[in-house]
Amino acid sequence: QMMKFAWDNYKQYALGKNELRPLTKNGHIGNMFGGLRGATVIDALDTLYIMELEEEFQEAKKWVEKSFDLNVNGEASLFEVNIRYIGGLLATYYLTGEEVFKSKALELGEKLLPAFNTPTGIPRGVINLGRQGTGSLFSPCSGMSWSWGWASAGSSILAEFGTLHLEFLHLSELSGNPVFAEKAITKPTLVSPLSQVKNIRRVLNRVEKPQGLYPNFLSPVTGSWVQHHVSIGGLGDSFYEYLIKSWLMSDKKDSEAKKMYDDALEAIEKHLVKKSAGGLTYIAEWRGGILDHKMGHLACFSGGMIALGAEHAAQDRRHRHMELAAEITSTCHESYTRSDTKLGPEAFRFDAGSEATATRLSERYYILRPEVVESYMYLWRLTHQPKYRHWGWEVVQALEKHCRVEAGFSGIRDVYTTTPTHDNMQQSFFLAETLKYLYLLFCEDDVLSLEDWVFNTEAHPLPINHTDFKA
Repeated sequence: QMMKFAWDNYKQYALGKNELRPLTKNGHIGNMFGGLRGATVIDALDTLYIMELEEEFQEAKKWVEKSFDLNVNGEASLFEVNIRYIGGLLATYYLTGEEVFKSKALELGEKLLPAFNTPTGIPRGVINLGRQGTGSLFSPCSGMSWSWGWASAGSSILAEFGTLHLEFLHLSELSGNPVFAEKAITKPTLVSPLSQVKNIRRVLNRVEKPQGLYPNFLSPVTGSWVQHHVSIGGLGDSFYEYLIKSWLMSDKKDSEAKKMYDDALEAIEKHLVKKSAGGLTYIAEWRGGILDHKMGHLACFSGGMIALGAEHAAQDRRHRHMELAAEITSTCHESYTRSDTKLGPEAFRFDAGSEATATRLSERYYILRPEVVESYMYLWRLTHQPKYRHWGWEVVQALEKHCRVEAGFSGIRDVYTTTPTHDNMQQSFFLAETLKYLYLLFCEDDVLSLEDWVFNTEAHPLPINHTDFKA
């Protein structure tokens, strides 16, 4: 019902725009997608399909067929276009078998390839999606890429260039097109499938890791770290997630990804995992050897990731990692229960006597993020402890009470007041992730079974390559 309400209001007031502004009842385009439109449509497709909202799914599909224009011009985030658009189209193709989703994914994927044309093959974060040509779409910048203006010294961001592998593997397989394998290789002799994303791993394996940790900023020119800031939250998060998921998606054959994940988690355990005075386990951030005792909401995905990895860990690690996953997830639950709205802040700290609460005004907001319920879903699937469903239901009730407005769902500016101000934005990831994970939390385990699917970092399901099923 929540998904239908979110979709119906988007369709009524903002169809074709990227997101709904539910208070003003209009659409929002934003500047992340470089002229692409319909982010909420693409993000919602697989959720509508899984929930068997058939009429709504057909509305979304019709928009993709008739109105989804890829001949656009503008600056796009490689990361956001990949996880939302490519991920959403691929997942919907695999769920439905309908060619329109596959062809759109491949066409869009090709537009992302120029981002890899750097001295190292590490892609830059921003790409102009326009094509060279004539008429109104001509742009001298077509296909050019550059780094985010705010990123340290023109660097690329770990969570961005490290969150391509799942989608690009499928683009390569579906297209059979060596262009996906050739664009980012650094020497002509290295032509092999998936070379452009495998090259990223080559660079990362070559560069020295401080204490075994991966800093968040890497130069796409030199292949060296630009500064030593390490985070399992924003800027780092999904890099780690895609290591364990690449291994799972390969039917546990991608041993390089598994080793990188195991080594990274070992360094995280050793240097970043801490316990507060009140007994809460958290993952701190690391700035050149000095710990910052905070966790972002984005880092709360890690409970689910560590649980997923623990299922397949060596015996000596399995129990320890499942305990760590449960403890981190419990800490993230505390960040929700310690607020007046029972929704969690953007970041929470463990210092000056405060635990699992935001101590800065700028960190008190909640924008309908999914990471906490994502971990609840994984922990439920892997342990079947009823508390995870109870915790999920608390979130459902809090969303209904504080985020539901007349024409959709909105984020709130302060989780510590029971009369919060709304931010007038229904994020596309609310339909892609938050509602999907909540729905799956209460489904039977065979609905998108973890044996057969991995979720990209926007919760779009991609099939595990069970080679024994192939003819």
